[in-house]
Amino acid sequence: MNLTRLEELRDELELSKKKIANDLGISDSLYGRWENDRFLIPTRRLYQLGNYFQVNIDYILRLTSVRVSLKTMKELDLPLVSKRLREIRSDLNCTLRELTNDLHTSSSTWSAYETGKVLVLSAFLIQVCQKGNFSVDWVLGRSNEKYYK
Repeated sequence: MNLTRLEELRDELELSKKKIANDLGISDSLYGRWENDRFLIPTRRLYQLGNYFQVNIDYILRLTSVRVSLKTMKELDLPLVSKRLREIRSDLNCTLRELTNDLHTSSSTWSAYETGKVLVLSAFLIQVCQKGNFSVDWVLGRSNEKYYK
């Protein structure tokens, strides 16, 4: 049986989908779609899920097999996220145009992420983190470890 990480985590805690959905303030059908990899989880909800299960988001997303116990009580820090996105682009040594071409998005969209006007979409966040092995948890301010293991 090939369980998703969310299924594994839920099974470990012996929780129902309905209970988790209720705790997160979402419908159980939406949570079920996330758990079955049928619907991309929004960035704010990834942050919330990481805290709910007290594990690294990189583990939930299967970017790493290394599970780290991790929980933060602080809110998502948009200025920090934008700063770290700029740092990633610098570390990748690419221009805004090069990065946005790779991500198939517009420069204005990515610029809005880097200036903190808008929270980065999870699809772009995952792509850019995979590009340089950057930790989603680090980008979102849940960890000081810049790279996932």
